[in-house]
Amino acid sequence: MELTPTTPNRDPYLWKQAKACVGFKMHLRTYLIVNAGFWLIWALSSYAFFSSTHFRGIFPWPLFPMIGWGIGLVSHYFAVYRGGVERNMVENEYQKLVNQQQ
Repeated sequence: MELTPTTPNRDPYLWKQAKACVGFKMHLRTYLIVNAGFWLIWALSSYAFFSSTHFRGIFPWPLFPMIGWGIGLVSHYFAVYRGGVERNMVENEYQKLVNQQQ
């Protein structure tokens, strides 16, 4: 049985928030696995070239995807776990507008 937000006793907002949290955790897991693979490839390829003095200082290229993807991951984190701040701000603004109209 697939659970949907329309299942009885489910708050649609909380359901959406739970899905967002799971989405972030999946994103984090993928980030860690893929970047660990990048570092493993780099380490193995660097090790193979260590016998040659020309490649001794081979640059750690996995830093680039880690930093770029990390920025997206941090943005995803704030959208999921700090998005409630924005929701409260919107509700406060809405209440101000309602009060001004009265």
